Amino acid sequence: MGDQKKFKEKYLAGEVDFEEIDDYSQEWGFSDTTVTLREYLGLNAEEEDAWVSVGDEALRELLDRQKAGNL
Repeated sequence: MGDQKKFKEKYLAGEVDFEEIDDYSQEWGFSDTTVTLREYLGLNAEEEDAWVSVGDEALRELLDRQKAGNL
């Protein structure tokens, strides 16, 4: 089944660049999955809200704070 890690997990682990969120969003759009984009990316409601209402930088900041906490 390949790698089942979501974007957020991979980003927090330093495995992907933030910009790859666009690729994930596109994949989701072309897939026949029934999950929401938020679930597909592995985001929580607060993260999704920041992303939708403020933009990429707001989401990146939230994730980077978590990333810093993981070190």
